[in-house]
Formats: sequence, structure tokens, C-alpha cells
Amino acid sequence: MSDILVYGPGSRLGASLFSVPRFFSIMKEANMSVPMSVGDLLQADLQEDSAYRDDGLCVVGIFGKSNMQAGPLKDSLINSLADKHIFTLFGVAEEEDGGSADCSSHIQALYSQEDRVLYLLLSSVCDSRQLLRACRSLSASTSHSDVHDFWKGLDRQHCLHLLYMFSVCHVLLLVHPNQTFDVSYDRLFRALDALRQKVLPLIRAAIKDCPVSKEWKLNCRPCPPRLLFVFQMNGTLKVSGNGSESGGNPDKPKKHSPRRRLQHALEDQIYRIFRKSRVLTNQSSNCLFTVPANQAFVYVIPAVDEDPVGALLGQLRSNCILCDQESTTLVSGPRRYQQMRRSARQPSFIGDSGSMSMGGQLVDCSLKEFLWQHVELVLTKKGFDDSVGRNPQPSHFELPTYSKWVQVASRLHQVLISNTDEEISELVVKVQSQLKVLEGFLDADTKFSENRCQKALPLAHSAYQSNLPHNYTTTVHKNQLAQALRVYSQHARGVAFQRYALQVHEDCYKFWSNGHQLCEERSLSDQHCVHKFHLLPQPGEKPDMDRNPPILNHNSRGRSTSSCNCGRKQAPREDPFDIQAANHDFYQMLEEKCCGKLERIEFPVFQPSTPDPAPASNQAQRLPSEASGSGEPERLKEPSTAQSHTPGDTSLSLALSLGQSTDSLGPYGDGEGTETQVQQKRPSLVDRQPSTVEYLPGMMHSGCPKGLLPKFSSWSLVKLGPAKSYNCHTGLEQPGFLPGSSFLLPWDLVIRSRSEEDTVLGEPLDGSTSSWPAPNKSLVGKRGSTGGLGRSRRRDDMARVFVGFEYEDSRGRRFISSGPDKIVKVLGPGGAKDPATRVLNTDMPLYIPSPSQGRGLKAHYAQLTRLFIVVPDAQLEVTLNPQVQPGPPPCPVFHPEQTDLVLPPDGLWVLRFPCSYLTDRGPCYPPKENQPLNNYKVLRGILKATTANPPPQ
Repeated sequence: MSDILVYGPGSRLGASLFSVPRFFSIMKEANMSVPMSVGDLLQADLQEDSAYRDDGLCVVGIFGKSNMQAGPLKDSLINSLADKHIFTLFGVAEEEDGGSADCSSHIQALYSQEDRVLYLLLSSVCDSRQLLRACRSLSASTSHSDVHDFWKGLDRQHCLHLLYMFSVCHVLLLVHPNQTFDVSYDRLFRALDALRQKVLPLIRAAIKDCPVSKEWKLNCRPCPPRLLFVFQMNGTLKVSGNGSESGGNPDKPKKHSPRRRLQHALEDQIYRIFRKSRVLTNQSSNCLFTVPANQAFVYVIPAVDEDPVGALLGQLRSNCILCDQESTTLVSGPRRYQQMRRSARQPSFIGDSGSMSMGGQLVDCSLKEFLWQHVELVLTKKGFDDSVGRNPQPSHFELPTYSKWVQVASRLHQVLISNTDEEISELVVKVQSQLKVLEGFLDADTKFSENRCQKALPLAHSAYQSNLPHNYTTTVHKNQLAQALRVYSQHARGVAFQRYALQVHEDCYKFWSNGHQLCEERSLSDQHCVHKFHLLPQPGEKPDMDRNPPILNHNSRGRSTSSCNCGRKQAPREDPFDIQAANHDFYQMLEEKCCGKLERIEFPVFQPSTPDPAPASNQAQRLPSEASGSGEPERLKEPSTAQSHTPGDTSLSLALSLGQSTDSLGPYGDGEGTETQVQQKRPSLVDRQPSTVEYLPGMMHSGCPKGLLPKFSSWSLVKLGPAKSYNCHTGLEQPGFLPGSSFLLPWDLVIRSRSEEDTVLGEPLDGSTSSWPAPNKSLVGKRGSTGGLGRSRRRDDMARVFVGFEYEDSRGRRFISSGPDKIVKVLGPGGAKDPATRVLNTDMPLYIPSPSQGRGLKAHYAQLTRLFIVVPDAQLEVTLNPQVQPGPPPCPVFHPEQTDLVLPPDGLWVLRFPCSYLTDRGPCYPPKENQPLNNYKVLRGILKATTANPPPQ
């Protein structure tokens, strides 16, 4: 009997070589060892026996599939071929296998030095054990495309291992767990053939220095390998007893057993399939593998006998026969193989009991004899002559020694599998790049999905471009993209769905950005710019339409009519896009034509002290040490900063520019003890000078930091003339007013002299019982008379102030309001009869519906634009304190740069409100149709009146 070399894991192969001349020692040693990976075999320096060193080596590869049985079928074949119990009957448990969760393909090697046969056993996800490990390695949260990529990666790895085995083996065994041929192997072999043709030049470069023949270097394999097929029966085949298979004559026996007839039928089927798909051709040297023309290449393993006692007796009988034959003298050379063939005719130890003669039928050979008839052709250097046709060409053949085979196999292992040698790293990268040829053959799901998704792309593009204007905004782009993706999802399927959905995103974005993108800037009246995407011209630069993107100013094609600061001249204006054009530039242009020479009260603005002042950044969150640079980061957290009840008081750039620390907040702080006393002695924040280094980029409001001023004022306060320039019988003589709506409302105030009833000078007229009369109540005079200019009262005891809240719509229509929901209408002489107390004691709306609506369905709003105040020449101080809230909370309250302005007497003053309002978060847009107007208002208390000290006599 031959000896077997078994390589134990974790030990040097030279030291693990042992001889097992007896059966029982074979069983004992085999149960303690397992085959070794081919990588370890190639790296080890195996010292062969001198008697076999010069003999040739036959390499047999085993691959295929296994079902859910206790032990893999391929492992039991090794036990049968080697007549050794190398693998356990029930496989290796996962705990005994080290608990490894590696589900990748790997090749195990088993070298029978006496028989000169090297077995290579490929394990992959086609085996139930590896498949179970692969399923365990996947988590439930893994996406469908990731799972598909995982399985396809394992398939590509399996193909590389198969290509390696087809390049180093002489004979290959394809093992299948049932008696039906799997036609998917046809697609697999065509993919391997295509891959081999692609990487053939790379493999030639890898083995060009190996000591093998030129034919081997040219074809990159010792010979075209012969492929054999091993199937396993699911049930026991029995001869029919009614004789129906023999044409109705039960006495006429069949020449072949049912199993042999099945083998012949499978051979014919496999040969026709491979010839039809041109996997097999006439010239064997050009094929991935060959099949013999005059020898059997299909073997069917019968099912195990249901009689366990008979099976054990058969195994005992075969073992006794093998033991008796071991006493004979061992011979070498061809006689040794003949002796092995005679011994192989006995039933193998795995229960290959199909070789008995049955009624004159031919005896079925065993699996070992089936394989050995092909191995003998290799070991006797006859080779395989599998070419067919009229002019068959002989194929090359070489029987290498073990050392030569190891050199070639090592180089191929580095290139195709291990990828650890840096010298051939370029070849490895090129081989990996050629794996894309496998996608069309192996990944049919992806190919179908890609074809399906590619057909859905034009449909998605058409849905996106449907009913599109030439230029459109981001909102329209997103809506059309959602529609395109909806159409795409109705037609696209498979694993390529997500990849092509991203392509839909990219294609639609490219179409939009390639000349179809509308400018996203919105005007202060909440209207889009009508130009396509463009750049703004720099100072001194002219617009250029030919540039890409073009250089243009914003334009919404919206035009309105507005009046100047004093209201005496009207002019059209473009829809503004910045706050300076809305509140300053337009009125500055009209001042040159109208009200430039009028007396005015200037509001304080930023006065720079450096040539390049900078805007204050991040106003609401500026910290003291950041603005002052005083180097005191530990003093950032002060009680006054954290507990201030005034919005925006945490930003103290004015105090910091003066070198003050955060403990100088004065009345804004809530500290206690000595710190509070120190703070009260220091000057208040309001009393300090504004910053001259940085300016406020927006408008002044309640959320702004103290000590910052804007570069221009959005408010205007001018004097049209003396008080007598207003005639209460004719009203304001200015353009744009609706008929009868240009009259100011009277506000009668009582002025008491110094000698009257010990009246204290400076007593307020607007906040107590002595202020202006409440609505619907008359004022009781000194002599018991009612309010008004009575005859029994002196002229200087009563003063009349005229007040008018003017509204103006976008078409230049103007009117004075006598209440939140009422317009002044004077049809006859005498002026307005309604008192001004109603408009002064309530919050006036900032926007009201225009009384002259157009024909369109869209509502037009008139905005509070000016406040007219006629201050008489009397001992009276009228204080102006406008506060506007242009939106719902938390919108801040806007006010001029100077509050509590005392208007000089004897004058017709006009306060012009801002056209637009802007915060650091953006503009405050006008209300929409569905928004309540009571959130947009001017707070009450805009005017207050007190008695003034008499001039010295």
C-alpha cells in the first residue's frame, strides 16, 4: 500500500512528513491531522525522498458544490481516493476549526508522495459550511446593494481560485451533490475562458523565469486540463423487475447497469451543451479544459445502502482484502499502477458498492479506478489527445517534478490569489483590473438591472424637462427632480437602482446649471430676480452680458411710484434688492430736485476714523475680549451679560473700544454689593461716543448692540415750513392724495400759565390726568368751560397740533388715516373733524389694504410712509419717538438712530419711515395675503407733549 504525506497545521512541512505502512496507523495519524493550505505548501521547503525526487507529479484538483449534509462530498472523495480517513465523516465543527468566520475561498493541499499525486481541494461559498459562515457575517442593517456586492465579491474570488486550479492541474474533478447537471457551469466556464484570455499575457510575464518548457510558458499551464464530473445519486438505482426496459422481454438482460446508462446519458448531455456554447472546440489547446473522446468522464456515486449492517460488513471485507494485499512486495513503475488498478476494483471504503456483476452486466468500476485511468495517462507521460475533427492538432503536455511545479505554482499564486509580493505588484493590479470581464457572465442580475435602469433614464429626463421655463429657481428644480425620480422608480429595478438614481440627480443638476438657473436673489418686496444666474458688477465695473456668467444688476421687473422725503414730488423706482437703495439712494436722488434745501434734523450716522472701516460681524454673539483685544478671556462670563433683559445688550463693542471691561454696564447690570456701587458711578453706555472703527451693517433696531451706527440713515425728518404753511381748510397740497384724504387730524392741548393754581412747570400733557383728553371725553377748563377755544379762555391756554399718518401704495396713491381701519374723507370746508387722539393712543398698522384696488386678484397694500406734524408756536415741547415692529414676534422693534427727538416749535415737520426693514437675519418682507396685518404695526406713544419753560423776560 502507498504512503500518504499529511501536513499538520502550525508545523513545518518538512518535519510533518510521516510514513504510514499499516492501515491502523493510517487511521490513527489521519484523525490527528488535516490538509494544509496551498499557500503554506508553496512557502515550505519540502525535502522529498530521493527515490521520488526525479519522478513526475500529477496534480488533481477538486471543486464543486455540496448540499446540506453532515460532511462535504468533496472531503469524502479524498478519503476514498487516498484510502485514508483524512476527513471526519461529519466534517470539522466551527469551534474545532478555530471559530473562524472567514467565508472566502481557499485551497487545501494533500500530497501523496508514494502515488506521486497532489490533491488540491477548493472550498468556497458553493459549500454549505462556507455559505453558512457568509450568511452569519452579514448584518440585518446591510443594504440590498451592499449585500449584492458582497456576494459578487465572493464569486469573483471563487473565479480567481478556479483560474488558478485550471492553470496548475492536470486533472480536475467537478463534484455535484445530485445526478442533474447544473447548466450554470456553462456560463461560469465561458467567464473563466474570457478571463484567462485577458490575463494570459500577465501570467506569461510572471512565469517567464521559471524552469519549464516553452510550451508551458506560452500556454501558462502544463497541459489542457481534463475535466471529469462526479455526481451523487439521491436514491438507489434498481433494475426494473417487469422487463419493460428490455422491450418486454424480461429474460434478456441489459448490457449496462442503470448507473452506467445514467453516466452515458450525462456525458452526452454535457458534451452537447459545451459544444453548443463553444466551451469545447475541435482544438483542445485553445479550450479552457478538455473531455476525453474515448473514455468515461462522468461518474455517478450510488446512494448509500439502507442496510447499515451490510454496509459495515462490506467495509470490513474490503479492508481485509486490502490488508492481505499489503503483504505483497511493493514494486515501482508501471507495474505498481497495474497493481493499484487491481486493488481498486474492490469496493472502496466509503461504500462504493456498484461494481458487482448483475445478471451478465458489465462490472461498474470504482471511483478510484475511474480517476486512475486518467492519472495513469499523466504519470506515464502519454498526455491527453482530446482534439477531434479531420485534422486534429496535438496539444502540449509536460509532467513536472515537484520542485518545478512549486516554482510555477508559487508565481501564479502570488499573481492571482495572495498578492503579497511587491515585485509583481504591477501585474497584480493589472489582473484585478481585468476582472470586469466577469461581470457580463456571472452578474446577470446587475446586467439586467443596468439595462433596465438605462432605459428608465430618458423617461426621467423627459419628466424633468416637462413644462419647464427657460430659467427657473431651486424650488422648481427640486419639484421637477422629484417628479423625474418618481417616473424613474416606476421603471427601474435591481441593484443598480441607487447608482442610476444618483445619475438622474447629476444629469438634472447639469441641465439646470447649464444656462437654465434663475438668479436666487429676492428683492426686499419678496420678488425673484428675472435674470439667469449672474454676478454683480464691482464698483466701477460695467454690466457685461457676454460674460459667463454674465455681470448684471438684480432686476425683478417690478416698478412702483414713490414720493420724496417731504412728499412734494413723486417718481418711479425699481424694486430694490438692498437696503441702501431702498431707504437712502432713491430719496437722495430726489433731494437734488425737491427737498435738498429744506431744514432738517440729521440722524447720527457712522463717522469713520480709519480709511478702511469694517462691518461688525456676528452682532448678537460678539464677546468683549474678541472686540477689544484686551487679553482677558477669563472675564467673559459676567452676571450683567448673562442676566440682561434688553435684547442685544450682550454685545459691547462701544465699551470695549473705550477700554472698559464688562463691569461697567451701569444700570444694565444686576450685580450686588460693592460691584453694583462701582457700576453706578461709571458713565452709562448710552452716554458714550459711538464706535468709529466698525459700523452697523443693517438698520438700527432693538436687537442691535449699543455703540454702533449704520453708514446711512433709513429715516428722514425735514421741515416743510412754518406752522402756518398748513391750511386746515385745504389740507396738504401734494400730488398723489386721494380726494378729501389729505387733511391732518387736530390734536388740542391745554397750556397752563405759571400763575394758575400753583401749576408746576414742565407738567406732562400726555401721560396723566392733565394730558390730552381721552376719547369721547371733553376737557374741563379753568372756568368750568368745555374743551376747545372758548371765548372765556385766553388764547395761550390752548394749543392745536395737527398730526397725519400718511399711507402710500405701490402706484403712488396716498391718503391720511384717522384710525387703524379708517381713511380721512373731507368733502366740505372746515377740515378734518376726527381728533388725533385715536391714532396716537393705539398701535397703527404698518400695512392696510389700499382703497384703490386694481383689476387683478392680488391684493394691494398701502404702507405707512410719512408722519406729518404741525407744531404751533407755543410753550409746548412735542417729543417724537417712532417705534416700528414690521413683523410677528420675535421680530425686533426698529427705531431711528436718535430717539426722543424734541421738535422745534412753529414748524410743519415730515418724518419719512423706511421703505424696507432689514435685520441681521434678512429682510422683513411685506405680509402675504393670508397673513394677519395686526402683526405689522407702529407702536403707540410716537408723540408726547409737555409744557415748555417760558422764555426769560
